[in-house]
Amino acid sequence: MTNSSKCDWMSPARVNLKGMITGYDPETLREVVDRAAAELRLQELGNGRSTAALGEKAELLRLLGRNGEALVAAEQAFRLAHFGGDREQLTTARLRRARVFQYQGELDRALAEMIAVRATAALEEWASLEGSAAYSGGTVLFDLGRFAEAQVAFTAALDIRSGSGAPADEVESVRFALETATRLAATNG
Repeated sequence: MTNSSKCDWMSPARVNLKGMITGYDPETLREVVDRAAAELRLQELGNGRSTAALGEKAELLRLLGRNGEALVAAEQAFRLAHFGGDREQLTTARLRRARVFQYQGELDRALAEMIAVRATAALEEWASLEGSAAYSGGTVLFDLGRFAEAQVAFTAALDIRSGSGAPADEVESVRFALETATRLAATNG
């Protein structure tokens, strides 16, 4: 069973995942992916080497479970963003790389990165990125079985996304995660 909401979870430097994410697994909160659409988009990107192309490749590869390749693309996007000097793009690349760490099982490293990204985004008043970092941090806490803490992170993400006028699909995805974490926090003490 999946949630039917669709979300482009990485708002800044938007990666277009619409149509590729068909829902969310209610037990893991991981994206349910239209693999054919993701593979097609990956082919369309070809050998693109811009920060945006590498960031999109990292997302697609992560969604397809190709975490080693996703990390290579995420690291390349991070380096390009670093040398490009755009702080928001660099912070976005850092969050994207942290999501790959999460999918590789490096949960403590992923959480530390997501907390730092959220703090930077809050300081810079990048609400979309702050909301994404809060949401992503909540998913790591969820993976760690820390459901009450995930609930707090998802509540913050919902407040940020709702308050900043985020697209309805982004608000819906965090609502779904919050409901799931709330239920599990109540049943698991």
